[in-house]
Amino acid sequence: MDHDGRLEIRDLRAGYQRESPVLKGVSLHVDPGEICAIIGPNGAGKSTLLKSIYGLIKWTEGSIRFGAHDLIGVAPEELTRVHVGYVPQERNVFAALSVLENLELACAASGKARTAHMREMTSRYPLLESKARSRAGTLSGGQRQILAIAMALINDPKLVLLDEPTAGLSPAIRADVFAQIRSLASNGCSVLLVEQNALEALSIADRGYVFVDGRDFVNGSAGSMLRDPAIRKSFLGIFN
Repeated sequence: MDHDGRLEIRDLRAGYQRESPVLKGVSLHVDPGEICAIIGPNGAGKSTLLKSIYGLIKWTEGSIRFGAHDLIGVAPEELTRVHVGYVPQERNVFAALSVLENLELACAASGKARTAHMREMTSRYPLLESKARSRAGTLSGGQRQILAIAMALINDPKLVLLDEPTAGLSPAIRADVFAQIRSLASNGCSVLLVEQNALEALSIADRGYVFVDGRDFVNGSAGSMLRDPAIRKSFLGIFN
């Protein structure tokens, strides 16, 4: 297996206070071109995991490696150089700026040539071209998520971290966002996806992890998790 684009986490402890860690020894991996979904109750440490990978949590112990790169202690601005992108749940676009200006800022932050990458993103997501002059704050929830994903893709990432990308969206718009996420993997990008819409997340994922109380409680192929009666009842809300 090609490990150049593999994310591997071992025994990760992380949080805001050393004496009270949110993550209590998490281990997981994401293979190249794979979608890995993390589900579980609120407060289980799902978002903290993504922030830890992206260098937003000050205190971490354990190992986070992406290919040949050790990510422990690496600042977010440095992660663009190793092709890691991150889309937070909130404040993931600049609401007062236009769609075009948001994309331009993403180009500037990544050091990418503006014209070619802007054209690539508007070609991939035509709605961004049609809304190019609109302020990002006027976009619908689904449109903002597509813009946020496009901004992360400016860096040509090999790994994208997505935190609740369908939160608050209608079922139809959720389906569209999930389809866009699936297309990322089809194009060779690895995706680590944190989602409350667990059933839909596992339906597009290759593998899944259930987090409970800061630990990876159970994991397996997405298909096997969808069929597991205990997981269906406890984490997917399905009782048959």
